[in-house]
Amino acid sequence: MAGMLYLVPTPIGNLGDISKRCRETLTEADFIAAEDTRVSLKLLNYLELKKPMVSYYEHNKTESGKRIVERILAGETCALVTDAGSPAISDPGEDLVALCAENGITVSAIPGPCAIITALSISGLPTGRFTFEGFLSTSKKSRQGHLQDLRDERRTMIFYEAPHKLKNTLDDLAGAFGGDRRISLCRELTKLHEEVIRTTLDGAIRLYEEQPPRGEYVLVLEGAAEPAEEEITLEAALQKVQELMASGLSRKDAVKQTAAATGFPKNILYDAAVKN
Repeated sequence: MAGMLYLVPTPIGNLGDISKRCRETLTEADFIAAEDTRVSLKLLNYLELKKPMVSYYEHNKTESGKRIVERILAGETCALVTDAGSPAISDPGEDLVALCAENGITVSAIPGPCAIITALSISGLPTGRFTFEGFLSTSKKSRQGHLQDLRDERRTMIFYEAPHKLKNTLDDLAGAFGGDRRISLCRELTKLHEEVIRTTLDGAIRLYEEQPPRGEYVLVLEGAAEPAEEEITLEAALQKVQELMASGLSRKDAVKQTAAATGFPKNILYDAAVKN
C-alpha cells in the first residue's frame, strides 16, 4: 500500500501558532522532509517529538525528491515542512508536489500559517483580488522586466524582501509605479515586535534613509487605479443607432441593442432616432 505526502505549515514567527492537526500529522508521519533540518529540529524539540528527517531544499531537490517519492511509493508517509510558513508556496516544495502528482501519490495540505495572507489581511489595502510576486530577481534586467509586466496591474501586489535589499527594492518599485503609490510594509509577523508601516513608496524610502531595515518583510503594494469609464453622450448613442440601422437592423432593434450597450432608456433613444 502506497503512502502519501502531507504539506505541514510551520509557524512564521510564533511557535504557539502550530496547530493540533499539524502536531498530529508530524507525530504520525514516518519521516519528515525539511528545508533546513536544524531549523525543523527546534520545532520538533518544542513539540517534544523525535522523527527521522531528510533534507529537501532548492539545491538538492532533484535527487532528494526522487528518493522521497520512492519511499512514499514503498508505503511510507512523508510530512514536508519549510523553515516557516506553508510548503510549496514560493518554495521548492512545489516541485515535490508535482513529482508526487506524476506518480499518482496523494498529497494533502494542512491549513496553517502563511505570511502572504497574514500580511494582506492587516495591510489596509484591498484584499478582494491580489497577486503574489515572491522575491524580485537579483538580476537587474529580470527585475526591471518583472516590474514592467506589472505596470498596469490593478490587483494588490505582494512581494517578499530581505532587509539588506529593501532600500533598492523600494527605489525600483517607486520608479515603476510612482512614489505616491500606497504600500504596507509588514515585518516580524506574529513575533513580539510585529510592525505594519502603512505609507507611500516615497514615504517608505524617506523612512529607511533615517533608519536601517530590520527583519524579513512582506510588501503589500496597491494596484493601479481603475480606468475612468468614458461617459457616453446621447449624441454618441444616437450615432450608434444610426450605424446599426445602416447595417440593416430595424430602428426598433437598433435602439434595443444600443440601449443595452449604453444604458440609455429605450424610449429616449427611440424618440431621438425618430426626430433625427
